[in-house]
Amino acid sequence: MLAVCGLLAAGPFGGPKVAAEPSSVSAQSAVLYEPFSGRILFQKDAHTPRPMASTTKLMTALIAAESVPFDRDVHITEEAVRVEGSSMGLRAGDWISMGDLVTGLLLESGNDAANAIALTVAGSLPDFAERMNAKAKELGMMDSCFVSPSGLDGNGHSSSAYDMALLGAEVLRHPELAAICAMKSARIQLGDPKHEATMSNHNRLLSLYPYAIGLKTGFTTKAGRCLVSAAQKDGVTLIAVTLKAPDDWNDHIALYEYGFSLTQSCALPRPDLPLFPVSGGMESSVSLSMEEPPSIPLLKEEAERVSYEIKLPRFLIAPVTQGDLVGTVRYAVDGRELCTISITAAGSIEPRPVAGYGERVQNLFRDLLHQFLL
Repeated sequence: MLAVCGLLAAGPFGGPKVAAEPSSVSAQSAVLYEPFSGRILFQKDAHTPRPMASTTKLMTALIAAESVPFDRDVHITEEAVRVEGSSMGLRAGDWISMGDLVTGLLLESGNDAANAIALTVAGSLPDFAERMNAKAKELGMMDSCFVSPSGLDGNGHSSSAYDMALLGAEVLRHPELAAICAMKSARIQLGDPKHEATMSNHNRLLSLYPYAIGLKTGFTTKAGRCLVSAAQKDGVTLIAVTLKAPDDWNDHIALYEYGFSLTQSCALPRPDLPLFPVSGGMESSVSLSMEEPPSIPLLKEEAERVSYEIKLPRFLIAPVTQGDLVGTVRYAVDGRELCTISITAAGSIEPRPVAGYGERVQNLFRDLLHQFLL
């Protein structure tokens, strides 16, 4: 196995200009999270479980998206609408698609929508809570306990700022959910017969901060103001979470300004791939190919320390088929793997026709000598 290493040349960044770390975050718990690496850029009491109010609905939406097609119609029952607090305006007997139900859940923060989703997916609210806790465990949310689909204060219903950042990152991995969270308003169809209704997003950060792309607000008297948000700038995505934050909008803006001053999107280099030797083929070498390397979010101070390692065998043996896996390029910074990209054969090589015993030995000796001289 051959290994070829390289180092990314320094870019024209100069010394990174870093904003001051926020010193007066109003939240009792807060975290600024970079989801690609899983790095925490800022934290304040990030692992203490606290009530998280309607930010809970991110979990409800996630389970809905993974359980029911968004074009499936849902029938609204009396049990679903028998709930206090915020509502998207459902009435018993209504029909609504699951996609529109999730839209009302995330934009209008409908507790009726949360109940309707829970009953549709699991048949009962307690059974849905079990689904929520199972999903939390799967995501590594070790500080969390879900009791209700809506986030209304319940016995032990709580999560941490860090756990809610993990949840926000998972929601962003679902394009249909990310798109809903980014809407300032949406038109949906509901009722019997169906009619149009407008859903308005409670997340004012979408208007206050130009790079905001979601996610969900929350409030109860016990939980205070809660916010799980996401922002994207110059190829870098960050997630901020505040729990019990009297000044949450400004908290999040300050966190993002700090985070974006630390980070940048770094285009990984594409190494030159040589013609690769082939033994026993109609041709003696084959071209190699690889996908275009992605851009990776990094701390600005890390950009000059990105390295790559190419791993290839000494030679291939015919036949070789276009697309065959040949090797890999592994990118890393300070020993931390960023990504690995496959190297494949760019063409096909047919084997030489079967020869007599003496000619086969002669060809084998010639190929081995050729590889040794390489």
